[in-house]
Amino acid sequence: MIKLETERLCLRDYVESDFEAYYKLKTDDETMYYMQDIKLDDRESAKAEFEDVLADMKSDHRQFYFLNMELKDTHEQVGSIGYTLVDDTPVGKIVHLGYFTYPKFWGNGYTSEALQKVLEFAFTDNNVYRITTGCLKENSRSERVMQKNGLIKEAEHIDYEWHDGRMKTRIEYRLLKNEWKPGL
Repeated sequence: MIKLETERLCLRDYVESDFEAYYKLKTDDETMYYMQDIKLDDRESAKAEFEDVLADMKSDHRQFYFLNMELKDTHEQVGSIGYTLVDDTPVGKIVHLGYFTYPKFWGNGYTSEALQKVLEFAFTDNNVYRITTGCLKENSRSERVMQKNGLIKEAEHIDYEWHDGRMKTRIEYRLLKNEWKPGL
């Protein structure tokens, strides 16, 4: 079981008793606005996905490393952060990173703090070689989290994705193990 701590946060694997929090987070319209492809719409699909998450954590070939992000002092859920295994190569794992937090926690540095710890775990404990991530260009807060943690802009895809009734530009970032600077 993964459990990471920062100054203000606890990042940990989900447990069965987290279902209600998971369901609430993944169905929250504002939190999931930029993540519509993984937003859940009903309790049944949330339950099925949550069971898959729990089963994957026990697998010898784990694919999903998304962690519950909560305040250390109150255990209130802030959001979720982690990555999905894309490939496991001879030089290390290639993963795709993501994060989403409740709006009430935006602007407090929680996601940047959590990402710093996730990068440390990925590169020092989990044999990750390459991390990719991205966001819609208009989501400047998400891009700022990437920049604050040393990720490097790799691409800008103009009119790449249909979102909220129109085409939008997507930006992509990366970080290789040898580019990572601990404690950034």
